[in-house]
Amino acid sequence: MLVSHRLLSPSLLVVLVVLLACVGLTTRANNEVANPADGLAAWQQIYSVMISPRCINCHTATNYPQQGDDRHRHFANVIRGQDGRGVPALHCIGCHQEVNAESTGVPGGPDWHLAPLSMRWQDMNDRPLSSAAVCRSVTDRTKNENMDGRALLTHHQEAALVLWAWHPGRRPDGTTRTSPPISHEAFVNATRTWVEAGTPCPRGK
Repeated sequence: MLVSHRLLSPSLLVVLVVLLACVGLTTRANNEVANPADGLAAWQQIYSVMISPRCINCHTATNYPQQGDDRHRHFANVIRGQDGRGVPALHCIGCHQEVNAESTGVPGGPDWHLAPLSMRWQDMNDRPLSSAAVCRSVTDRTKNENMDGRALLTHHQEAALVLWAWHPGRRPDGTTRTSPPISHEAFVNATRTWVEAGTPCPRGK
């Protein structure tokens, strides 16, 4: 049975308009949720950052950090130590201050340290792990400080040492260090798409 618009009170019309608007917004939101294919494509962008020298040099599988775009062993035989912050007389913060030292070329950031071995992104031969292997580590809450997808997004947005990768300062010879292959904004957007898709990981080892 059709109801004439003339029989509807103004208040009922307002209610109907609000309900229709809510239905429209819900439908649009559902349509905007990333699908698994979008999530996997976004992950590949994230992976490209993680295996770049600015990131993988501190996500090693060894007892020492690496340096440079060629990822050579850290100067002065610096070693990891128990907590990833070096050993007595060679603590990371002994040289790496809160900010980059442009006069000497020593990079710096808050609480400079190596990532834990659970977050290693290369093998013992210095080869980057596969996209699938890195993804499994990043999403394993027993290894990643219990971060779910939303926490990972916040980490990628705000963590000081993550942000440093896009502001790495100058080398001792005065040239500018390379940054990851995509911008920080693109990295965060890719992370958001990946998280909204359910943090899918590629198949394989």
